[in-house]
Amino acid sequence: MKTRPTLHTGRLCLRPLTLEDAPRVQQLAGDKDIARTTLTIPHPYPDGAAEQWIATQQERFEKDELVNFAVTRKDDQALMGVISLKLDLAHANAELGYWIGKPYWSQGYTTEAAKAVLAYGFKELKLHRIYAHYMAHNPASGRVMEKIGMTYEGRLRGHILKWGAFYDVVAYSILAHEF
Repeated sequence: MKTRPTLHTGRLCLRPLTLEDAPRVQQLAGDKDIARTTLTIPHPYPDGAAEQWIATQQERFEKDELVNFAVTRKDDQALMGVISLKLDLAHANAELGYWIGKPYWSQGYTTEAAKAVLAYGFKELKLHRIYAHYMAHNPASGRVMEKIGMTYEGRLRGHILKWGAFYDVVAYSILAHEF
């Protein structure tokens, strides 16, 4: 069994999710404002869904598909959100994804976590490119991408369907030599 990584920053510990995290994941991700800015988080967040999702993490890591981290504060170990790299190692790239619970918005936690995950992707996984996208009605996510050095690539009009409506998606990326 491969060991999932743990990363540390000044204020954060990015660690593997455990089943004990499920109630907090459901509580935070279950907020409608979180769900409306992410493609795959449902609202309402069903009972048992967090446990099912967390239970897939080790297998997906073993298959080199995904590295997921619980974003926790060092001082009190509070789980604040999740950040991940969805891997495509055949092409040396990955998609960065993240969400942070509303009580932790606008405090720099997402940017701090994202910088650490980029470093892991480029230095440990030897990726060439890391990309991300956000729903255009969530410009705060775009500001995170800019702060971590990503470059704007374009806007995909009407690209995704969420809750019966089509939304634009804005794409960013960063290459290893730019990091």
